[in-house]
Amino acid sequence: MRVSDEYESPIHLLLTDVVMPRMGGKELAERLQPLYPQMKVIYMSGYTDNAIVHHGVLAPGLNFLEKPFTPEGLARKVREVLDAENCILKIEY
Repeated sequence: MRVSDEYESPIHLLLTDVVMPRMGGKELAERLQPLYPQMKVIYMSGYTDNAIVHHGVLAPGLNFLEKPFTPEGLARKVREVLDAENCILKIEY
């Protein structure tokens, strides 16, 4: 949040861990989305995407990258998400 407060240009992509000490990645994305409506999100975790979805942390179908990943795997996922037309996180209140 602090980095986004200090950044004055659009944020096109958020790469965030699902589990973090003070605020989870889902909450971070939900807070930033109204400020950057075109921002796309990639969640990463050491847990499998099935475990994350099964425990209700993330909804199925969101952009997910399982740790560990290679630099090439990260670059491929970033390109895939930025090139996709409909990968914008939609938040329902």
